[in-house]
Amino acid sequence: MAQWFTARAQHPGALVFFRMGDFFELFFEDAHKAGELLGLAVSHRGEHQGEPIPMAGVPAHALEGYLARLIRAGHRVAICDQRETPEQAKARKAPTIRREVVRLVTPGTVTEDALLEGSRPAWLLALCPCEGSLGAAWADLSTGAFRTEVLPEAELAALLARLEPAEVLTPAALEGHAALAPWEERIAAAEPPRDPARDLAEFFGVATMEGFGAFQPAELGAAAMALAYLRATQGEAAPRLRPPEPAGGGGTLRMDAATRRSLEILRSERGDTRNCLLSAVDRTLTGAGARELAARLACPLAEMAPIAARHDAVAALLADAPARVTLRTHLKGAPDMARALARLSLDRFAPRDLAALRDGLARAEAMANFLHGRPLPPLLEDAAAALVPEASPRAELDRALAENLPARIEDGGVVAPGYDGELDALRRLRDDGRAAIAAMQMDLAQAWGVASLKIRHHQQFGYLAEMPAAAGEKLLRAPPAPGPMAPVHRQTMANAIRFTCAALAELDRKLAEAGQQAAKREALVVRHLRDLCLRAAFGIDASAQAMAEFDIHAAAAELAAGQRWCRPELVDRPDFCITQGRHPVVEAALARDPLKGAAFVPNDADLSPGRRLCLLTGPNMAGKSTFLRQNAIMAVLAQAGMFVPAESARIGLVDRLFSRVGAADDIAGGRSTFMVEMTETAAILNQATARSLVVLDEVGRGTATWDGLAIGWAVLEALHDRIRCRAIFATHFHELTALTGKLPELAPATMKVREHRGEVVFLHLVAPGASERSWGLHVAKLAGVPREVVTRATAVLAALEERARGLDPLAGEMPLFARAAPPPAPEPEGPDPLRAALEEIDPDTLTPRAALEAVYRLKSLLR
Repeated sequence: MAQWFTARAQHPGALVFFRMGDFFELFFEDAHKAGELLGLAVSHRGEHQGEPIPMAGVPAHALEGYLARLIRAGHRVAICDQRETPEQAKARKAPTIRREVVRLVTPGTVTEDALLEGSRPAWLLALCPCEGSLGAAWADLSTGAFRTEVLPEAELAALLARLEPAEVLTPAALEGHAALAPWEERIAAAEPPRDPARDLAEFFGVATMEGFGAFQPAELGAAAMALAYLRATQGEAAPRLRPPEPAGGGGTLRMDAATRRSLEILRSERGDTRNCLLSAVDRTLTGAGARELAARLACPLAEMAPIAARHDAVAALLADAPARVTLRTHLKGAPDMARALARLSLDRFAPRDLAALRDGLARAEAMANFLHGRPLPPLLEDAAAALVPEASPRAELDRALAENLPARIEDGGVVAPGYDGELDALRRLRDDGRAAIAAMQMDLAQAWGVASLKIRHHQQFGYLAEMPAAAGEKLLRAPPAPGPMAPVHRQTMANAIRFTCAALAELDRKLAEAGQQAAKREALVVRHLRDLCLRAAFGIDASAQAMAEFDIHAAAAELAAGQRWCRPELVDRPDFCITQGRHPVVEAALARDPLKGAAFVPNDADLSPGRRLCLLTGPNMAGKSTFLRQNAIMAVLAQAGMFVPAESARIGLVDRLFSRVGAADDIAGGRSTFMVEMTETAAILNQATARSLVVLDEVGRGTATWDGLAIGWAVLEALHDRIRCRAIFATHFHELTALTGKLPELAPATMKVREHRGEVVFLHLVAPGASERSWGLHVAKLAGVPREVVTRATAVLAALEERARGLDPLAGEMPLFARAAPPPAPEPEGPDPLRAALEEIDPDTLTPRAALEAVYRLKSLLR
């Protein structure tokens, strides 16, 4: 318990998993917390200060599964393991086995497959404020990726939304920052070291970091923070990280957090990953390819040459279907070499990790042989050259690893027979003991009179003779005569009792010595194989990245071939012309539900010079929001290097993308829906440039009608006159169509609707012109609003429309809402409609509700 208290003092915020033999035990409050989360029974063992000590445990061989549940619940776990064997402790005359914390498991430092998502990186993000800017560094311990960036503090929320880090390291200076509030459960406190440049240079074995790029002080501070945290959590194991890559702020399409949330790039607005852009377009076959696709969608490019190179790669694989099929056949089921290599470097690997490198390199070699001599675009040619690393350990691994590998190295049988002669000799000596065990089992069964006796091996006690409980009880009451085979009771279980004897103990000793020698030799061979792989780590890493490169482009080509996607034409002009564009997520959702028989209705969009501002009107439920999002997604896909869901597309390079579609209040931040809407609109008006693309839905709807109309009017003018960007502005304020004559590059469009036999049919088609009605009452009826409420709303609407008839609320000159004097009421011609309506009413048959409706109808007829 003294050892446990030492471990607890070192890591006060973590659950301490304390190794005791075949179990990891938890004590005191840790036992209660873990017991509740993992469904463990809490017992008691020993006393502390006169009180029994609560205890709960998990088997050591099943540790990964329990860790995964705790890490996903937001806990950190300190692994306190045994650092010597009982024999070593006895040799130094110690009262107990030495135990130390060998690793701190946190959400951002996990490497086990059970704790990771294969298609998502596990970023550890470190933040370092410095002289008004913010240095950021993010590392994925499971793959070795390491990147840095300097950004304005105002863009922190966008960075968090882009990376979705598993864990965030923040210094005290950022405590309470508003952008970090949603990530509070993932934050760990840390401070940058005094000399970050020196720490980084020492780790990477260089004199200066300048050879890896131009780093600002804030970047170095953040990178050193991340490195120090990784080294502290991994104990004696040295993490394998690539040199940090300074990302910089240029060369990428900038999107703020609201835009990412609105476009549902990596997850839907509900937080799931099923109905998002990534899931709709992901046809990758490897974990590395899926992670790279997610990174490209989250951070598209904004430079013509690298985007064109990606498009060339997709086009080449699209045109060569047999090559694409062959490559995808090699990629299907390929192991994750990058993560296996990371576990090898941390010395936490299993035999399957060596097999992953063997099989992955074999597939890479097969791909390289297939591609040899084939014409390839530059991007794929470079990837093909990196598929086979120099001094590849593939052949050695193929010769050394057994056909059927165990789950753990300790279980033995990792090395194939014939690879190491000394190991083979020790195995023969060890395996000859199996016949001796069988003979001993027969002798003991006869001597003790128990035919069902079996000799089994126990991790701590060695070989024991096990028999059913009834036979064991009988043997205890009347044991045989003393001698080498006299039974000695060792363990009682629920249904069996275990014994040993002097003869069995002697045989156990001889076999254990042979087995231990074989295990030691096999461990040396496995260590040799690990070192062989680590010496080739740079080439293996490059091979894994090359396979991911082929995977992502072949997947994009497969998607384009199956879904009728086209190559976008990227130009330097501020063009945006989409023919028959579709929303990939909505289209995929419709395809998953063929019983409904619905097909996505494609639409054109043209925001080219002369019509760069589209004012979209139309009823609710007609598809305005879908149209807005699908055109923003076109820019994301095109600049990520993928094809787009359209018949044709010409897109001028976009530097910033803004999407404000849908809104919700921010209860935790104390902001109403309208305040959130205005904050996001302000970001657009302050940050958008002439090369930006903006989609806005219902600006001003969260406040009084005239206030909202005034805001919408002013925002439209700012987008047209001052910012001069490409934009789609959807609204229910039909009065804004009056701006068509004032703003020369404003093009009105509407969602088409057809009324048939009193019912409204939404056509989901975008056409030139303006909508005449919003059809809000029809949508209310579809939503199940009671008939009497809809009827009442119809009467009120008629009255309001009558009151507004003849008024011109938006005059062409300022002030904005100046009203012209209403024209004199014309003399009535023909019969008086009010009198006619009154004559139709029979007061004796009216119900109270019908009478009220009649009053409203008559009132609407007044002039």
